[in-house]
Amino acid sequence: MNSTPRPARRRVLGTALAATALVLGTGGTLAPVSATPAHPGPQPTVVLVHGVFADASGWYATIARLQKAGYPVIAVANPLRDLSGDSDYVSSVLASIDGPVILVGHSYGGEVITNAARGHTNVKALVYVAAFAPDQGESALQLAGKFPGSKLRDALITRDYPLPDGGTGTDGYIDPAKFREVFAADLPAAQTRLMAAAQRPGSVGGLAGLSGAPAWKDLPSWYVIPTDDNVIPAAAQRFMAERAHSRTVEVKGSSHVVMMSHPDTVVRQVQAAYQATR
Repeated sequence: MNSTPRPARRRVLGTALAATALVLGTGGTLAPVSATPAHPGPQPTVVLVHGVFADASGWYATIARLQKAGYPVIAVANPLRDLSGDSDYVSSVLASIDGPVILVGHSYGGEVITNAARGHTNVKALVYVAAFAPDQGESALQLAGKFPGSKLRDALITRDYPLPDGGTGTDGYIDPAKFREVFAADLPAAQTRLMAAAQRPGSVGGLAGLSGAPAWKDLPSWYVIPTDDNVIPAAAQRFMAERAHSRTVEVKGSSHVVMMSHPDTVVRQVQAAYQATR
């Protein structure tokens, strides 16, 4: 992994805090999303990684705003099979990109970016969006249950599927009848019915996979915490954000899919990361 010396990291963190102050208006009010690049020259590529029960289309509103501001964007199709393989896949995408990258993960995608960023010197910042930011040896399932408030366990439906070696794996889905309450309570019911029908399952084994050495120990990070998240409790996200020394914004009343209901907030955190690390 590209390891940043401690003094250099302190300078990066100091710059990050200053940049956050620029993005935040007086009294903590977030400034409007800039429709033009904040700095001249090439923008970093923003790589977006979705989580379980979703796909890359969940980033559409975020992508539109990032592209309008001049950022190249890749929304990766996360395989959702196992943590090691998913991380390797995203790592291969990062290896194909020339120039700097800001790496963004939603939900289980946060665990994937925590592992995929290792060894890529072009990754300049991590942005966690209602996401897991595990330490070494932790799993998404462990972190989801670390604090009370998640409604996911009681809403899960499992289905077995065949593995290439002849064994059997287990996929987890959210019960369509509970999908909106658990996953996307601040979106219209008509929209969440479609999302429930099209949800991509996640391998239970993948969600139980133990994370490796975390990239957030060497890279500056930003966090978006929805306060009404019924998948990953806000308390769990605050714990992970504080541990990673992330620059954090909370979105009051937002569900787990904060990038869909409040995309401007996500884009502002990406812009803050860019301003602090360019």
